[in-house]
Amino acid sequence: MTIKFNRFMGEKGMKLTNSGATTADCCDTTDKCRCRWRWDTPGFCSKCHDKLQHRTCLLSSTFIFFLCSFVTYGGAGMLFSWLALSPFQHQIYASVTRGGCQPDGEGSWAIGIYRGGNPFSLKALEMVGVPIDRSSAWPVANPVLTCASVLDESYPSNFVADPFLYLQGGKMYVFFETKHAITNQGDIGVAESVDDGATWRYIGIALDEEWHLSYPFVFEFNGQIYMMPEGSKNGDLRLYRALDFPLHWTLEKVLIHKPIVDATMLEYDGSYWIFGSDFHRFGAHKNGELEIWYANNPLGTWKQHKRNPVHNGDKSMGARNGGRPFIYEGRLYRLGQDCGDTYGQRLLVFQVETLTQYKYAETKVPLSFEESRKGRNAWNGMRYHHMDVQKLSTGDWIAVMDGDRVPSGDLSLRYYLGFLALFILVFLNLFVGRAIGLLRCKFAASRSLNSGKKTDIAATWIRPQLASRVYRSVLRLSRDTTFFRNRVQPRTCLGVSFVVVCVIVSLASMCVMVRCFFGRNGADEPYPLYNHYSQFTLLTMTYDARLWNLKMYIKHYSRCASVREIVVVWNKGQPPNPQTEFDSAVPIRIRVEGENSLNNRFKPDPRIKTRAVLELDDDIMVTCDDVERGFKAWRENPERIVGFYPRLIDGNRIEYRNERYARSKQGYNMILTGAAFVDSKVAFNKYWSAENERGRALVDELFNCEDILLNFILSNSTSFRTVEYVHPTWALDTSKFSSSAISRDTMSHYSKRTNCLLKFSQLYGGLPLKKWGFNARIDGWDY
Repeated sequence: MTIKFNRFMGEKGMKLTNSGATTADCCDTTDKCRCRWRWDTPGFCSKCHDKLQHRTCLLSSTFIFFLCSFVTYGGAGMLFSWLALSPFQHQIYASVTRGGCQPDGEGSWAIGIYRGGNPFSLKALEMVGVPIDRSSAWPVANPVLTCASVLDESYPSNFVADPFLYLQGGKMYVFFETKHAITNQGDIGVAESVDDGATWRYIGIALDEEWHLSYPFVFEFNGQIYMMPEGSKNGDLRLYRALDFPLHWTLEKVLIHKPIVDATMLEYDGSYWIFGSDFHRFGAHKNGELEIWYANNPLGTWKQHKRNPVHNGDKSMGARNGGRPFIYEGRLYRLGQDCGDTYGQRLLVFQVETLTQYKYAETKVPLSFEESRKGRNAWNGMRYHHMDVQKLSTGDWIAVMDGDRVPSGDLSLRYYLGFLALFILVFLNLFVGRAIGLLRCKFAASRSLNSGKKTDIAATWIRPQLASRVYRSVLRLSRDTTFFRNRVQPRTCLGVSFVVVCVIVSLASMCVMVRCFFGRNGADEPYPLYNHYSQFTLLTMTYDARLWNLKMYIKHYSRCASVREIVVVWNKGQPPNPQTEFDSAVPIRIRVEGENSLNNRFKPDPRIKTRAVLELDDDIMVTCDDVERGFKAWRENPERIVGFYPRLIDGNRIEYRNERYARSKQGYNMILTGAAFVDSKVAFNKYWSAENERGRALVDELFNCEDILLNFILSNSTSFRTVEYVHPTWALDTSKFSSSAISRDTMSHYSKRTNCLLKFSQLYGGLPLKKWGFNARIDGWDY
């Protein structure tokens, strides 16, 4: 369709030359589009030479409107990013040299370890309590393998998934799919563990074909080790044999000449069986179809089950395989995937009741796997779709499981929402400009139609067969804009309300756009150290008058990725019920104290199962990302107090001052434990030792300064550095809004703490606190 519109007149007129060109007056531009913005509104353009052609006028009201819109929405976007997005680079995968761990449309799959007395009572690795000194991981936490574990520069990985275990003597091997970050092809990687699965060392790529590989089912038969990976992109199911385990394999046989997906093999009742899916079968439901094949041995001729497909229906029913079938107490169990809301949403377990060449029946049974309530902050918080569980020689069971913190297609969805928000922002901005009269748009077709006669300034040519439809569309658009323009008057209540609503929606769209394009996956992920993760206990001290604050506190911090447990030291009043009073994603323990003392926060607690404790006042709110960065900084130096509030104590006249003073002197020598990580075993035992009894008595006398005392104690016990600062993105101190906070009266609070400093310096023979400068970390976390 071809549509031609002529140029329009400006407010001072327009003349048509013989050649068809136009000469415009002040602040007018020309455009051959169907809709042309008029830049000739007066604005601040007050003078214009009649005989000069002005193609633009930078001081026109249209330009001013667009400039103000850009400044307003751009400023709002920058403010939102400052508040909601961390300014620090999220160095989760610092061990990756280049290329790997990029945002991927399939997700960010990782692999974790579970152990238990039976396959239906498995506990995550962090609940077992395995410590590692090198990374201060007490305990080591899942995931144990991520895309960062694939260190081969020639095979940068975006994720690891579909793990299968192979046990050989005192070693464990896990084979998994690793998606190449450049080719987007799946290869089979392998890692090794010599400490019962606590830590893993990546070995290399075990199998790499010209097509996508995944689901590396590994088993042993007649003294040989075989692998049966999924290669449905090649149209068949192949069996490989290990030439030099675990890295060198050769093709042994093509088992089935069909694109079988997620195939697993087992020996049962004298025969060998393959469970898999063929989504290319006519009438097959993707992720809802299951087939069975049988043979006398793995190398034999495989025949279809007489009732194939044994499942073909709803994709949420667990038809697609989710790992190796296993036998427990003489019963056969099959793992399947619930793909209802998203691919690989969760695992399902089925007890196989009948398995013959002619019949198959199974019943769903509970997996007894506790799902994380941390959502995207947990490595498997959104989905987990594969598990391989095997029995150890000790009688215990071990399992490898994959998980993801985002649903399937999360990256595409974020981009879609981002562009949708951008479209809404632009549309509403133009609509507001049109409504308030700062933006004018004329349609040539409508002018031609409304005139009812030929003119020397409006000439429109449209193909006859399409003329009526196009005319009606353009005319309707012109009428609609006129309709709203006439009724939305900026000086009326309705007009003002309409403009305000449009601006609010536009600002919200800007925030959504910034979040979608620059906010990553929306998770506050943990930071590994030497490719290991860990967890800590969050400890706070409060009493009944501050219960309202505690509820908000627990709801926020329990969602942080590395928080294992929250311990509430209850000093006074009736304690709440932790099972019913709080919305928490982790266990809560209320430790009721008989005496209202600030010393209770550092009391040794044998029930704390982590080396790290985050001492955090119940009136301090920081982001989970700040918490995770502080935790990593502490793990690098666990002998230090690592926190978010620095102070400097110096000078001939000792006085307690705020953070501004420390920055003015470009250094600090104390970290407040109102928001700091400490070693629960070392720090607590020293604080409650007999030689520090007088210091604790001063804390009880002044009901203040327990954090200052801990700084003095640790600094006095060593010649090494004992404090480290981490800059938070932002921190909110709600004590100013509470009448029960001891620091609400700043002047009185600082006076007490100055008194503490004088007495502690006398008690410990001066100031043992050494000054340390800001901006000492390479990552810039202490600026």
